[in-house]
Amino acid sequence: MRSDETGLSIAAEPTDPDVELSDPAQRQELRRSHYGVLMVIALGGALGAVARFAASQVWPTAANSFPFTTLAVNAVGCLVIGVFLVAVTEIFSAHPLLRPFFGTGVLGGFTTFSTYCVDIERLVTNERAGIALIYLAATALAAVAAVTLGAFSTRRILAKRSES
Repeated sequence: MRSDETGLSIAAEPTDPDVELSDPAQRQELRRSHYGVLMVIALGGALGAVARFAASQVWPTAANSFPFTTLAVNAVGCLVIGVFLVAVTEIFSAHPLLRPFFGTGVLGGFTTFSTYCVDIERLVTNERAGIALIYLAATALAAVAAVTLGAFSTRRILAKRSES
């Protein structure tokens, strides 16, 4: 802990131990790397959002009905997140921009928990609170089950391959 000018304790900000912040060139390099990460997240997010929009166009949901498309998109996205994170953390060494691009960007843009919230609000507003509650619980359960299944299955496949 360190103190500010008033003497109050403040937490030190995390720093990269390889970067000397007093060196202007290294500070500039640090800024550039952050912009690169933001750019790949934005690009991936746009691609994921387009894929999600395409799913909603192929499988539209009527206004007062259960939003199966959003539920399916979120479950599939969470399944892929489970597989992907095991792959990039336990199987191979990935390029430093792959996780922000695909994990945060593409899959973050594809899974649509904001639409999930809008769907719940729309159902409640249209006096479909029962369906909204079922959807609320089903999406949360499906998301957790899908990411767990993706991670577990990927680890099992890896274990069987290493036994062979």
